Amino acid sequence: MTELIWEGKYNKEGHKVAPLRVRLPFQTVETVNESVQQRQRTLDLFSFGRPAEWRNRLIWGDKKYVLPALLDEFAGQVNLICIDPPFNTGQDFSFRVAVADEDFTKEPSMIEQKAYRDTWGVNPEERAAGKTQLDKYLQWFYETVVILHELLAESGSIFVHVDWSISAYVRAVLDEIFGGTNCRNEIAWWYYNKLQGNVGRFPKNHDTIFWYSKGIKFTFNKLEEKRDEAERQQKRVWDSETGRLKQARDESGNLLYYEVTTRTIDDVWRLPYLMPADRTENVGFETQKPARLLRRIILAASNEGDLVLDCFCGSGTALICAEQPLYNYIEKHEKLVLDKLQLGSRRWIGCDLGRFAIHTTRKRLLSIPGVKPFVVQNLGKYERQLWQTAEFGEHTEERALAYRHFILELYNTRPITGYTWLHGIKAGRMVHVGAVDSPVSPGDITQIAAEFKRAVGTGKEAPATNGVDILGWDFAFELNEIAKQQAAQANINMRFLRIPREVLEKKAVEQGDIRFFELAALSVNLKQEGRTVTLKLTDFIIPPDDVPEDIRQTITNWEQWIDYWAVDWNNRDDTFHNEWQDYRSRKKRELQKEVSHTYEEPGTYIIMVKVIDILGNDTTKTLKVEVC
Repeated sequence: MTELIWEGKYNKEGHKVAPLRVRLPFQTVETVNESVQQRQRTLDLFSFGRPAEWRNRLIWGDKKYVLPALLDEFAGQVNLICIDPPFNTGQDFSFRVAVADEDFTKEPSMIEQKAYRDTWGVNPEERAAGKTQLDKYLQWFYETVVILHELLAESGSIFVHVDWSISAYVRAVLDEIFGGTNCRNEIAWWYYNKLQGNVGRFPKNHDTIFWYSKGIKFTFNKLEEKRDEAERQQKRVWDSETGRLKQARDESGNLLYYEVTTRTIDDVWRLPYLMPADRTENVGFETQKPARLLRRIILAASNEGDLVLDCFCGSGTALICAEQPLYNYIEKHEKLVLDKLQLGSRRWIGCDLGRFAIHTTRKRLLSIPGVKPFVVQNLGKYERQLWQTAEFGEHTEERALAYRHFILELYNTRPITGYTWLHGIKAGRMVHVGAVDSPVSPGDITQIAAEFKRAVGTGKEAPATNGVDILGWDFAFELNEIAKQQAAQANINMRFLRIPREVLEKKAVEQGDIRFFELAALSVNLKQEGRTVTLKLTDFIIPPDDVPEDIRQTITNWEQWIDYWAVDWNNRDDTFHNEWQDYRSRKKRELQKEVSHTYEEPGTYIIMVKVIDILGNDTTKTLKVEVC
C-alpha cells in the first residue's frame, strides 16, 4: 500500500513515533444531577468494594493525556467515535460572551493557544529541519487516531469530520490505521444555506465526513426520510437467469409501478448549516455543528446503550444527541423515518481542552429533561506531578527547590532562603509557592502567618511590608474568605493567586504567556426556618483582568459576572454533587439568586455553593447548618 510520509513520522532509528502512553488516574470534581438515593447507593457500592453504576463522563483536559488514561478501562469498549478535529487556527477556542446588553469575543486562553502552537506551530529549529505546519498536524492526528483505534470495539466505527483543505491527507492516515477496505463511506455534508465567497472559484458549500469501521462486522441502521410528495417508480424483480434486476410486468406485458413515500438516505446529506440567528440551538461556538447532523450519525451507527466518544466535544452536540437522540427531534424540516430506529439514549464520554467548552456542554446537558447523572473529571495533580518530575528530576528535595525557583521566576520574584513557608520576595511582599499535588489549606495559611510574624525585623530577608502573596494550583474550599479573616487578625495583607496551567507548557513559558490571577470571592446569605434552609447570593467579586475595559464598564451589578450557580446540600468531602442549579441561556438572561431546600432528617450538614463566571471559571463556598 502506498504510504503517506511526513517529517517526524519516523525517528532516527527508522521507527514510527508512537503516541504518549502515560496513563494517569482521573479525578472526579463534580457529580451532576444525581439524586440522594443514587448518591447513597454509589457510596454503599464503594464501601463494599463493588463497581459503581455507570456514569457518563465529561472530561476537561488535553486529549494527549486523556485518551491514554481511558485505555485501561475502555480499550476495545467504545462502539462509536465522532470527532470534528480542529485545524489551522485557534478560533475553535473563541466564544461569544454576553455581559449586560453587550457581547464580546473571548479569545483563547494561553493554554488553549498553546495546544494549537504545539500541534501546528513550527519553531525555527523545526523549520530549519524541514518540518512544516502540515507535518505537525499529521503527526498529531496520526497519534490521536492510533489511540482511538485501540479504544474502539471490534464492531465499532469512527466518523471523522474534515473540510476540503485537509481531507485528502486525513483519508490517507485513516487508510493506514484502519485499512482502506474498512472505509465504509465518504459522506458529503451539503450545507446549502451557508453563503460562501465565489471570487475566482466555485463557492465551498460542503464538508466531508469519513466513516471507517474497525472490522468487517459493524453496526449500520438504514436511514430513510419522508418525501414531500409520493413518487411513482417502476417495480423491478430479480432475474435468476441473468443475475440482474429487471423490469416487472403483468401477464399482459404491461410495466408495473408502485408509489414511493420515502427515500433511502445516501452519502450526500442535505442538512442546513447552523446559523447565528438560530437561538433554539446555537450557543456561540465557531465550530458548532447542528444536532441533526450528529443525531443522524448516532442513529445510523450505534444502538441503545452503546458507548459514544467525542474527544473534541466543543459545545457538546454529540453528547447531547447521545444522551437522548429523540430529544427535540421533530423539528421544522425534519423528515427522517423513525419507526425502525433505536431511539433510546447511548452512554457517552466527552472531553475538551477548553474550560468554557466543558461549562457550555454541562449547561446544555442540564437543559435536557430527565438527563441522566454524569460526572465532570480532570487529571488534576497527576498531570502536574508528571510535569514536575520530567522538568526537575527524580530527587525529591532538589526537585521541590527547582520547582519553587521556576514558579518564583515566572512571578518575577527574588528567591529567599532561611524559611520553610516563605519562598520569595516581590516589591516588599513575601511570596509562598504551593505544592503541585495538594491544595493550599487553612493549615498552610496558619503556618505561613506564624512564620511571617517571626520573620518581621529579623534581617535583610525580613518582610518589608505586611503583605504576603500565596501562589497555588488549587485552594481548599472557601480558603479565600477564611484565610483573609485569619490574616487580618494577624495584621497581614494576604492575596491568593492561582498558578495557571500554562506553566506546564514550555512554549507558553518561553513566549511570556504566564499570568497569575487573584481568586474570586463569593458572598452567600443563609436563612433557616426549622428544617428549611434558604440561600441567597449577595455579592461576587471577580478580578476582571481577562475582560476588555469597554465591557467592564457595562457591568452595573455584581450578578452580571455570574453565568451559573449550583448547590450541594449535603457535601461529604468526596466531590461536589450538583443537586440544584440555575444558569443563563440565550432564552433566559435573568439569574435566580435565591433557592430553598428542606431536609428530611435532623443533623449537621455542609452546604457547598459553586458559581461559574461568564468566562467559565468556578468559585466555591461552604456553609454549615444545624438541622433539628
